[in-house]
Amino acid sequence: MVIFSVFYPAAKPTAKKQPRFDHDYFDQTHIPLVKEAFAATGLKGVLVLKGVSAGDGGPAPYLVQTHLSFDSAEALQASVNGPRGAEVLADIAAFTDAKPLTQVSSRSPT
Repeated sequence: MVIFSVFYPAAKPTAKKQPRFDHDYFDQTHIPLVKEAFAATGLKGVLVLKGVSAGDGGPAPYLVQTHLSFDSAEALQASVNGPRGAEVLADIAAFTDAKPLTQVSSRSPT
């Protein structure tokens, strides 16, 4: 299993302003778009985590984390580089001005 994670960073504690993030649009429009666009190319699941706090009780370092699961790296690449990948990427500007960070991980057997 391969996990494609997208992290939307919160502003640093010293920043005067948080990045814009429209949670309603994200939940009601973007995530359904991701599911629809990537289902045919191998998306198996989506997990969305909204930041509450840091481990020490301070502000959460990320507004939102999104984790997309695929059976393989090939399925991930088929989705991201597929016919609707650009559409999903372009939609990010509709709900945030935060610059997302991404990571590809593999799930270790336990």
